[in-house]
Amino acid sequence: MVEYPSHDLDTVFHALADPTRRAMLRTLATGEQTVCELAQPFRMSLAAASKHIKVLERAGLIDRTVEGRTHTCRLNAKPMRSTLDWIRYYEKFWGDRLDILESRLLAEDEIADRIEDRMIDDR
Repeated sequence: MVEYPSHDLDTVFHALADPTRRAMLRTLATGEQTVCELAQPFRMSLAAASKHIKVLERAGLIDRTVEGRTHTCRLNAKPMRSTLDWIRYYEKFWGDRLDILESRLLAEDEIADRIEDRMIDDR
């Protein structure tokens, strides 16, 4: 198994756990936005939006630049890469198990079909 720093994963998963922060990231995927622009669709105060943005910054998911009083945010999807790699490991784990289950169920179906065919032949 590939090892990932748990703090980094924890921080990214924590940031992604909130629907408001996920929506902000989705918005930033279309281009940079100011804090005011990010806050506007949620009808939240700039202080509340700033708290969400700080969580995203700590996770490394956004970069913020300040010019005067304007704070502009940009998406940095790089930290999601390790999260995706972690999820893919378990996707393979479950995929392998589901493949085994499928083959066992198909084998059981074959046995059931043979038993049914014998019962019909015996009539």
